[in-house]
Amino acid sequence: MQINNWQEILSEVVESDHDPEGWRAIAGQRATGVGEDLYLGHPTGGAYHLKTYAKNPTELRGVGTQIARKIDDKIDPLLPRRGDDSGRFAMQQPPEDESAAETIASRLESTLRHHADNDTSSEAFFSDVMDAVDSPAFGPMEYELSERPERLGQLSDTFEDAEELLNAELDELIEDDDVGRGFQ
Repeated sequence: MQINNWQEILSEVVESDHDPEGWRAIAGQRATGVGEDLYLGHPTGGAYHLKTYAKNPTELRGVGTQIARKIDDKIDPLLPRRGDDSGRFAMQQPPEDESAAETIASRLESTLRHHADNDTSSEAFFSDVMDAVDSPAFGPMEYELSERPERLGQLSDTFEDAEELLNAELDELIEDDDVGRGFQ
């Protein structure tokens, strides 16, 4: 199992050619220690586990790894689905240049006009906005800031080896940063 910087994992997700709308995520407090756990999953893109902590108000540090090459019957029920009473997440890349930014702004303006003039669902609005801004990954997300979702614990139990390795790597980062605790 290869442990990478958390940003490398997110870059892998952003640069993948998987259907952007197929991603799902769950996140919350780590079971032990400072920081957060995040699982990202896609039916054909696999599943990733990231552990992060805020070193200070402007710097997030962390590690991650791919834990599965695809979402199987064991992982699928542990990730939120569209229609669940969950939040949403999206990943974004900055426009390449001013022309690309203007194109995105124009598409977004058209999308907002369309939804203002028509009776549409919040899910349709979210999906259309993500398409307009060319988001490489978005979907439902379960997130608890002050506690740990039950399904997050179940994922940690399912991938116990990854959990132990990532905990050790993140704890080493925290110790090397001489922070003692994350920024809250």
